[in-house]
Amino acid sequence: MPLPPSALHLQAATRALCLGGVIACATESVWGLSCDPDNEGAVMRLLAIKSRPVEKGLILVAADEAQLEPLLCELPRQQRQTLSASWPGPATWLLPHRNCVPGWVRGSHDTVAVRVSSHPVVSALCAAWGGPLVSTSANPAGALPAKEAYQVRRYFGDTLDYVLPGRVGTARRPTAIRDLFSGQIIRD
Repeated sequence: MPLPPSALHLQAATRALCLGGVIACATESVWGLSCDPDNEGAVMRLLAIKSRPVEKGLILVAADEAQLEPLLCELPRQQRQTLSASWPGPATWLLPHRNCVPGWVRGSHDTVAVRVSSHPVVSALCAAWGGPLVSTSANPAGALPAKEAYQVRRYFGDTLDYVLPGRVGTARRPTAIRDLFSGQIIRD
């Protein structure tokens, strides 16, 4: 299992995020790009770096369920239990955004994708940040997601504000995305 980042690296990453930066960090299966979901300029920059249309939406990743509570508080007990049973871990769920998530994050959808990560780098980053972050694979549209830090640097060069040291987890593929209410797999 990868180790969590040092306090110094977390401080540098959160400073970059506070300044509206886009950073890269290791996740369960691939490297990801992250930014402050409430900063429209940061999200639009991330989308431009990836050549990803805003309509597709992005994932919110968190250190624990409490960071997602505004989205979870009105869910029926059965759905809350489903989430709690799968988190922390490589399970991404679509759930109603309840107008708590800006359009530049949710895209053209009535739902938002959320995950509570068990990966020590992502989890430590979200804990240090104090809330959920945008998470999307570190690759330009149409390219394979980066599995190593050198690939992130090759893809994006100096367009990123920070690359948080770490290693990807053992998952072979990006997490599946499921609809919380129907159970339908949206991305396998």
